[in-house]
This record gives sequence, C-alpha cells and structure tokens, in this order.
Amino acid sequence: MQSESLTIRSLVLGALLATLLGAANAYLGLYAGLTVSASIPAAVLGMGLLRMLGGAPAREVNLVQTAASSGEALAAGVIFTFPALLMIHYWSQVDPWSLTVIALGGGLLGILASIPLRRLLVNDAALPFPEGRATAEVVRLSEAPETASMRHLLAGALGAALFKVLQGGVGLWPGAWKGAAWWGGWMGAGGVALSPALLGVGLFVGIRTAGLIFAGGFLGWGIGIPLLARGELPPMGDPSGLAMDLWSTQIRYIGVGAMLIGGLWSLLVLVRPLAALMLSSSTDRSDGSDGGDLPSPVLGIMALMALGGLALASLGVVGSPTLAILLTVILALAGFLFSAVASYMAGLLGSSHNPVSGMTIATILLSALLLRLLMGVDAAGGAGAVLLVGAGVCCAAALAGDNIQDLKAGALLGATPWRQQTAQIVGVISGSLVMAPVLILLEQAYGFGPIDAAHPHALPAPQAGLMAALATGVFNGDLPWDMILMGIGCGAAVIVVDQILAWQGRGFRVPVLAVAVGIYLPIDLSAAILLGGILGAVIGAGANPQGPGLLRAAGWITGEALAGIALAAWVVSGGTKALDAPPGGNIAWVWGVIALFALTYPVLRSRRADSA
Repeated sequence: MQSESLTIRSLVLGALLATLLGAANAYLGLYAGLTVSASIPAAVLGMGLLRMLGGAPAREVNLVQTAASSGEALAAGVIFTFPALLMIHYWSQVDPWSLTVIALGGGLLGILASIPLRRLLVNDAALPFPEGRATAEVVRLSEAPETASMRHLLAGALGAALFKVLQGGVGLWPGAWKGAAWWGGWMGAGGVALSPALLGVGLFVGIRTAGLIFAGGFLGWGIGIPLLARGELPPMGDPSGLAMDLWSTQIRYIGVGAMLIGGLWSLLVLVRPLAALMLSSSTDRSDGSDGGDLPSPVLGIMALMALGGLALASLGVVGSPTLAILLTVILALAGFLFSAVASYMAGLLGSSHNPVSGMTIATILLSALLLRLLMGVDAAGGAGAVLLVGAGVCCAAALAGDNIQDLKAGALLGATPWRQQTAQIVGVISGSLVMAPVLILLEQAYGFGPIDAAHPHALPAPQAGLMAALATGVFNGDLPWDMILMGIGCGAAVIVVDQILAWQGRGFRVPVLAVAVGIYLPIDLSAAILLGGILGAVIGAGANPQGPGLLRAAGWITGEALAGIALAAWVVSGGTKALDAPPGGNIAWVWGVIALFALTYPVLRSRRADSA
C-alpha cells in the first residue's frame, strides 16, 4: 500500500464533498426523517476525482472520505433540531450565525469525544464495525484496476435527479400515492412515496430494519389510527384529513415515548461495556506506533473554541450569563455522554443505525424539565434554549459515531489517526458553513412541517417537528402524556421481545428505535423504505457493498437530494413551482411508478447477470 500524506488536494476535495453530501443529507433528513452514512459514496467519489487528478492512493482516498462523511454526519444534527426553532416561531427566519456556531461547536465536541474513545473502541475485537469495514474494502478498490463503481454511482445520481426534476419541477406525477376510506365505520389509510431516495434508504438499512420501520408504521396507521378514529367522525367525513390529524396530534407521541425509552435503554445497556473498556485501557498503554492523536495544545484550542462559541450562542438566547453557562455545561456533559453511546453503537451496528434522535429526545425532555424549574413555566426563550442544547448534543453525537467508524476504516488501512482527525475537522468546518444557506434555501422554497395552503410542498421534517412539540409541550404543560406513556409501554414490550431473542441466541433482533421511527413517520415514507429493503434483499445488496445495488442506492439518495436543492434555488430565484395538479389527474402516479421501475431495472438486470 502506498505511503500516506495529508495533501492539499485531499483536504480540498474532502471539503467540497463535505458540503455536497452534507447538503444532500440535509434534504433527505428533512424529507424522510432519516439520514444514512455517506462513507461509501464519499469513498467512491473521492476515488474517481483523485484518479482524474493523476492517482488515487488508498490512504489519500480514505482522508477524502473521512472529511466528506464528517460534513454529511453534521447534517443530521442540524436538520433534526434547528427547523424546530422555526416551527415554534422562536425564529422568524434561520439565524445563520447561531446555526453555524452551534453546529461547529457541537461537531468539534464530537471529534474531541471520539479521540479518547478511539483506542477503547477501534481496537475492541468484539465490535464488528460493519460500515467501517465495508468502507475500508471500498477504499482498497482505489489500488485495484479501474472498476465500474463510479459509473454505477453516477448513473444512479443522474437518474434520480431526472426523476426529481420531472416530478418536482415539471409535475408529471405526484410525490406519493395516498388513499383513505371508511369501511363499516372503520377508517383506513395507506400510501407509498414515489421516491428513489427512499428506495435507496431501504437498500442501505436492509430488509430487517426496513421491515421493522414499516411494522412501526402499521402499528400506528393500521391499528392506532383506526381505533382512535372510530366514533370521531361519521363515515362521510374526510378520512385522509382525519388520519393526518390523529397521527400528528396523538400517534406520533407514541413514537416519542418509544424513542425515549429506547434512548435510555441504550444508555443502560452500554454503561457496563464502556466502563469495562475504560478500566482495561488504564492498564493497556499503547506504544504510539499508530502515529497518535492530535497534540494536546490543538485539542485545548478546539475545546475553547467549541465551548466558547456555544456559550455565546446560549447567551444570545437566554440573555443571562448564569443560565448561558448552565446550558453550556449541560450541553458539554450530555454531548460527551451521548458521544460515547453513539460511538459504541457505530461500532456495533454502524453509524446509519445510530440512535441519535432518541438521545436528542432524551436531552430535550430532561433539559426542558430542568429549565422549567429554574426559569418558570412561561419563561421567554425556554423552548428555544432547550432546542439549542439539543442541537449541540445531536451534532456532537452524530459526529462522534461517524468519526469512530472512519477511524476504524483508517486502522484497517494503516492510516495515521491525527491525519484523519485533521480531515474530520476540515469536514466539520465545511459542513457547518453550508448548513445555514441550505436551510434558508429550503425553508424559503418549501417550508418545514405540515402541508398547508401556504406551503403545499412543505418538507415534513418529522424529527424537528417532534423536537418542537416536546420543547414547547414541557413549558406549556400540554404534552399528551397518555400517548407518551403508551409509547413507553410499547417500547418496553419491544425491548423485552428483543432481549428474549438475544437470550435464545437468535440471529434476528428487534431494535426498539427502528419500530419507533416507523410509528412517527408518515406511512407513505415507511412503505417506500420497505420497498427499498425488499429490493435490496432481492439483489443481495448487503452481501456486496461494492456491487451495483448499494452504489446505485447512494446515487439515488444523492441525486434526488441535490435536485431538490436545485429546484429550491430555482423557486427562490423567481422560478415557478411544480404543478399542484399533474396533467394526468389522479392516475398520474402510474407514470411515477414506471419511472421508478426504469431506475431499478439496471440493478435487477445486473443481479440476474451475476446469478447466470
């Protein structure tokens, strides 16, 4: 393997891809409430770009993907929380300074937390690091003869971008097929989103996780909503409007309860292994042959920058130096705690399966209850302050999990930790600078939250909607605690089932957070994710990370997201929006189905060719 160097071109390419993939993941999270790891597509893109510039040594490709995936991970922390400030009307528009400072500060905290955890987790043979190992295998392709990886990723991206332009720009078909009806006094609703990006998400998370997400959706939409709707309206009432209302005001809080118990359970489960690792590290001193971490003075400067920026941003919200310091302390402690959990989960399941949203929900609820005691029920800025704490913690946890995964890939490739950590800092800085412009653009073009007359194409932003409802609900005292407690009960039942399966040594597990995600997602999104999981199972995508399945899926996610951002820029600059009523009428969704099949056909054909 060629020698490693921290070149200017690797940092520049990493920064550019961090902004590109960060913007794409921001769009995906606002649309679907889920994000996926960009390590593999970043490695493929970095490989292709470096080859065009004269050569692609594996370790240099790894530095590019490390920086790029750090920018992408930051997007999760931003879009899960900051749009909530608009939803509660604390912000009339995105505050770019506060967003950038908190995103950067939280991201730097995540990097700082991952440094002491590196030798604890990366060298732990019990942690499989599935995505880290897959990334290392893809990076090794850079030193092999020319492959079709880049072609598959670009073909998927261009196809998905064209699909999005025809759907969201020209308006040839709607974004989803939806239907609802009354049957003998019972109401039922269903649908499926027409989205290459959601198919790609399903391929990435796999059939098991996709199936569990859909199972959660069926619990909410197939059982919960019909039970709640019975007797609410006579059969001639509007079933689709009622279904959405029941989901937004009651059902999704069951998901909140399940997410809360899932996040707390993750903490309890990980206390013992993390403590054991830390105790073992006290007697295991590395000889430093791996090149070591960044020097202490650099880490000290990072800590001062992160905590100082977060304290100033908090002061701008609460106006009290004492409370600003308290918020910063809460953020730092929760950030390091949840960064440790996120890092361990990345080693266990991969960063795409990290329970970052569950940790953020726990942070927001506990912080809101604490600040309510200190500031009063009607305290001005209380909900906004809590959301900013949650945003910083979410950014830190997302970065820590992604960084540990990349450090594992680097360890397998013989990379130097401090060089990767430098690339991570470059990625975080690049990602934090692009997040505010992207959110401003999407908010002006589409809006966030429920669809209404003023925002007919609003991005659902389901995670941010939950955070907003929790923060304001604690201060206003109007949270539907009965639904939250029901969700806690459902989550506890799922945890019991999962533990029974674990004790029996079964290969199949039931992660509570996957079920909880499905409960609070609109059913058309979880159905599309399930279809992607089925497609991945058919083509065997999980067994071949370098194959056309996952690479096309990465292209679908990136292409649709970037096309959505481009359409937003078109609208904001004065262009017309997509037609609200496609020219083909209600049957126009058939054209979308045909277009989706055209996108997936090359993947199915390649699978048949492999089988032959």
